[in-house]
Amino acid sequence: MTQPPPPNQPPQPGGFGPPQDRPGQPQGGFGAPRTPPQPPQTPQPGYGYPQTPPPPAPQPQPGYGYPQAPQPPQPQPGYGYPGGPPGPYGGPQQPGYGGPGPGYPQPTVPLHPQPAGTGGGRGINAQVAIIVSAVVAIALIVGGGVWYANSSGAGEGKGDTASSGGGTGGTGGGDAKGGTSSGSREKAPADPGAKVLFQVPAPAVKDDNSVVVSGSWLTGKAYVKSGVAEITGYDPDKGGELWTVPLPGPVCQATRHVTEDNRTAIVHQPAMPTKAEPSHGCTQVSAIDLDTGKKLWTKTVKSGDQEINLNNVTISGNTVAVGSTSGGGAFDIGTGDALWSPKPADSCYDAGYGGGEKLVAVRKCGSYGQRQLHIQTIDPKSGKVISEYQMSQGIEYAAVVSTDPLVVAADVNDSAGDGSGISDFFSVDNRTGKLRTRISAPGDQFAADCDGITRIEQCSGLVVGNDRLYIATEEHDDGGGDYGQTNEIVAFDLSTGRQTGQRADAGDGYTITPLRMDGGDIIAYKPPPYDKGGQIVSIDGGSFEETKLLENPAAEAVRDVEASMLPEYAEILYAQGRLYMSQVYASEPSDADEKEYLAIAFGTGG
Repeated sequence: MTQPPPPNQPPQPGGFGPPQDRPGQPQGGFGAPRTPPQPPQTPQPGYGYPQTPPPPAPQPQPGYGYPQAPQPPQPQPGYGYPGGPPGPYGGPQQPGYGGPGPGYPQPTVPLHPQPAGTGGGRGINAQVAIIVSAVVAIALIVGGGVWYANSSGAGEGKGDTASSGGGTGGTGGGDAKGGTSSGSREKAPADPGAKVLFQVPAPAVKDDNSVVVSGSWLTGKAYVKSGVAEITGYDPDKGGELWTVPLPGPVCQATRHVTEDNRTAIVHQPAMPTKAEPSHGCTQVSAIDLDTGKKLWTKTVKSGDQEINLNNVTISGNTVAVGSTSGGGAFDIGTGDALWSPKPADSCYDAGYGGGEKLVAVRKCGSYGQRQLHIQTIDPKSGKVISEYQMSQGIEYAAVVSTDPLVVAADVNDSAGDGSGISDFFSVDNRTGKLRTRISAPGDQFAADCDGITRIEQCSGLVVGNDRLYIATEEHDDGGGDYGQTNEIVAFDLSTGRQTGQRADAGDGYTITPLRMDGGDIIAYKPPPYDKGGQIVSIDGGSFEETKLLENPAAEAVRDVEASMLPEYAEILYAQGRLYMSQVYASEPSDADEKEYLAIAFGTGG
């Protein structure tokens, strides 16, 4: 899971494709690929790169993506259990990798629930305990599940739609025993050849600043994209501006989730950055109607008299949940009314939330060096805890990959070694809080990334559906003798932790990344090789047969722009024969002659 390069420089006004309706702004144009800029400095806490662990002892491999030979059921590794986690691609691993090395004692931790109060309840109280620390993970992850009796059902949200907040993970339906095309909406056109529909010129950014423009969504009425301190809706076919929502400051975070009636939420600054004050903090959360282009409300969360910097926003049902190291809260997306906030009268706080079908909190408890994470499925309306999975002490960060089924990523013992924040995935039963299985995903073999694990809901290179985890492998030689690189998408069963044997090859000259589920099928993107355009394909959830849905033009100018928006550091949406690619940062161009873009759209003839 190689750390992606920093994002690109922003698009520069130029001229290619249909004219824009944006008044007073020159037209965009294709140009040479850009040098990725450094992301902007934000007020969020950082975390260092993990140290690279020593490689495991050499062992025979079955090849990229192929599963190991079937093995009899075994208990999940835990404290005192001999050996390490599963090895490459789901097979056995040499002892010691990913766990305590020779000579280190096996850590222990009670497997019973924490006393009441450590998990924490939620009530209408905006104050929270401020706990900010970083600790090296020192123990294997294992924990007990707690099922809270008399709790209501889970969230009332819907599945992922064609929307993005910087991450590309998602969930989907289908047959839990193998996957089918049931519920799939994307159909192959008669001709998958695509053309450029429109492009959005780069916003003007001055003074060498780099500004977050994260967030893109697609509804039946508009393609919606964050700009510099604004959200703009575009005609999905022609690119003309439909509406613009001005913001007082730049966007900090955006959720990819939307409600049934196409409303979403963002976190943004209260004012524009200046040289004297390059950041005003990410203290405001706003709800946006993506169909009408109206800002519904703006709220803040306080700890005492201090407004909290928020670094996480998500949606489940009609609830907007925001979190940070200093606290968070929840609001009704229609009215803006406060619904609940994390209980401050204990040593725990909600670091953030994962949304979608259910609402899941990553709750941090304990002090420096004794941190314990509680993964809680909660009722989005009341904040009541439905179930809880407790990770072992010493693990500082976890990311929510999917809320239904519940899948969490973590870096055990800082063993990922590549900055991705992922060494293992944990499949958890939402109802009981019990661990279903643990999946080892060594960073040198799998290409998923959770943004260093410091963000709760920011994973890419993987999707969840059919009770499977679909994950891209790392690139490797394609075997053609021309130094080409390729990779695959492989599947893990979330009930057993083993590979299913399904594998989708990228093909000669291509690599492949899963974007989202489409019913029981997987929608994936293939970046352009040196002589062809990029592709969108559908992978059947049962047979893993690939169907080409879209292929972009092979012209060099088009390929250059497409290659500047790779899925590791851009937003990619596909639906109904339309592909939308956009930047997540905008900055002053390094070369005034370069033609750069905020977003570009492609479409087939039908």
